[in-house]
Amino acid sequence: MQNTAPAPEATVTQTRTQTRIQQHRRYLMCRPEHFTVSYTINPWMEPANPTDTALAVRQWQSLYDTYLALGHEVELIDPIEGLPDMVYTANGGFVIGGTAYGAKFRFQERVPEGPAFMDWFRDNGFDVAEPVEVNEGEGDFLLVGDAILAGMGFRSTGDSHGELARVFGKDVVSLTLVDPRFYHLDTAIAVLDPVEGPGGVERANIAYLEHAFDERSQAILAERYPDAIRVSDADGSVFGLNSASDGLNVIISPRAKGFEAQLRERGYNPVLVDLSELLLGGGGIKCCTLELRS
Repeated sequence: MQNTAPAPEATVTQTRTQTRIQQHRRYLMCRPEHFTVSYTINPWMEPANPTDTALAVRQWQSLYDTYLALGHEVELIDPIEGLPDMVYTANGGFVIGGTAYGAKFRFQERVPEGPAFMDWFRDNGFDVAEPVEVNEGEGDFLLVGDAILAGMGFRSTGDSHGELARVFGKDVVSLTLVDPRFYHLDTAIAVLDPVEGPGGVERANIAYLEHAFDERSQAILAERYPDAIRVSDADGSVFGLNSASDGLNVIISPRAKGFEAQLRERGYNPVLVDLSELLLGGGGIKCCTLELRS
C-alpha cells in the first residue's frame, strides 16, 4: 500500500485560499473472503481472467487499516459464501440520520445481498426502510450538502429516486449515466466535502467525469457545482473517482495521477490505496465503503 496519510491528530490543512477540515466518519465494510469473478454483470468482470482472493483480502485490509489510522470507525458485516460481491458494501443500502434505506439489486446474482444488509441494519439499531423499487444503495445515491444526487441508467431505476425522497424528505437530483464502464454513480462522482457557500448556503465540493453523463445531467452538474474538479477519462477508468473523503484526506487509487495532482492543488491530502484486484469485479475504494450516518 502506498499511503500518505497524516497522523490522526493532523486534521487541518490550509492553502492560501482554502481550509480543509477532517470530519469523523463511520463506515461499514465486508472482508472479501469469498471474492472471485464467476459471472458478468458489468464491463469490468471477465470470469476467464483469474482472480487472487488472498491478494484481494490484503488490499482490502490496507483500506481498512487506513481508515482506522485516520481515526475513523469501521463496522464489519460477515461475508456470506456464494455472494462474492458482498465486499462492495456501498451497494447494500443508504443511511442518513440512523435510517437505512435498503437495496434491491437489479441482477439476480446479487439479490440475496439485500436481505443480508437489512438484517445487519436492524441488528445494529438502525431504523429500516424496505425498498420497493430497484436501487443499489450508495452506489447510486450520494449525499451532497443537503441534497442527494441519484444515478440511473444502468442499475437503480428512476422510480427509486422518488422512493428515496419520501424516505428521507430531501431534495433528490436525478442524473443519467451513459457509459457502461461507469454503471454506478459513485464511479463517476466523488463527494469531497461540504463547504460554506455564498450567503451561508451549504453546498459541497465534488469531482466528476463529465462524459459519463448525458447532456441534461452535465448541465445540472455544471450549474450546481461550478467549482467542481473535472477529471480525465484516464483517471476515471482506473476508478479514481471511486474514492472516500473525510473532508481533508481523500483515499484514491494510486493510478489516478492526474486526480491526485488536482486534489493537492485544492488543499486535500490524497491517500493512495491500491484495490486493483477488487477492480476485477468492477469495484474500488468507495464501493467497499458504506457510510453509516447517525
